[in-house]
Amino acid sequence: MDKERFGRKCPLATALLGIGLSAVLVAGACGTDATARKDPGVSTAAAAQSGGRGDLPQGSEPVKLDPADFTTRIDNSYWPMVPGDKWVYRETDQKGTEYRVEVTVTDHTKKIANGVEARVIYDVVSHHGQPVEVTYDWYAQDKAGNVWYLGEDTAEYENGKVTSRAGSFEAGVDGAQAGIIIPANPRDGMAYRQEYYKGEAEDKAEILSTDEQVEVPFGHFTGALMTRDLVPPEPKVSEYKLYARDVGPVLDIQTSGGSSREELISYTRAG
Repeated sequence: MDKERFGRKCPLATALLGIGLSAVLVAGACGTDATARKDPGVSTAAAAQSGGRGDLPQGSEPVKLDPADFTTRIDNSYWPMVPGDKWVYRETDQKGTEYRVEVTVTDHTKKIANGVEARVIYDVVSHHGQPVEVTYDWYAQDKAGNVWYLGEDTAEYENGKVTSRAGSFEAGVDGAQAGIIIPANPRDGMAYRQEYYKGEAEDKAEILSTDEQVEVPFGHFTGALMTRDLVPPEPKVSEYKLYARDVGPVLDIQTSGGSSREELISYTRAG
């Protein structure tokens, strides 16, 4: 389980249609919807402002984050997080088993070991009302508008009891490093790490398009951001994720290493 389109061709959408996603992604949607390489001793928030492919954290490289450059007010248009916001997803695994995923932005914050104050997001995966996985994720946004992932406290359940906490990490502890979830100004071809804790959390992503169409139970969206997410220690694992402006993540499809699908069924804004 996962916790964290005018005048040109859209080869990605075409390729996805070729693997059976035509009911979800609309091909041919090419429309008009809408600092140098950082030094580990320099604030990454400043280095990432130019938004170039090389300016975002990669692999296991260390980054130094200046807490003064960060805020718990997250307003990146591809995933705004306001306390009280809630997303509900339906996740279906490769065996056809359905899970309910509820993601809620809390009014709590946590000071991460690297000194950054992060917003706490509560993520619960359940099956027939029973918890399967419960996670507290930690996010913050830098001055440039990049949304950083600073770690998670996760627990897997079986018969009401915790069976594993694998995947938990905190930036600044035991070599763990923060990563980017959503860049400030996404552009096709950008690549970056999302998290790094050796052997536990090493996800990375590449932006494939910022002008996709996607339809899920909650609605139809244009101008969506699409990423391909990979896990280096598990080279066969690959998934596509789509983010709708002013909503956040709306669809997650595993295309290799499994065939799970997670789609947004409801979204409630705070207030």
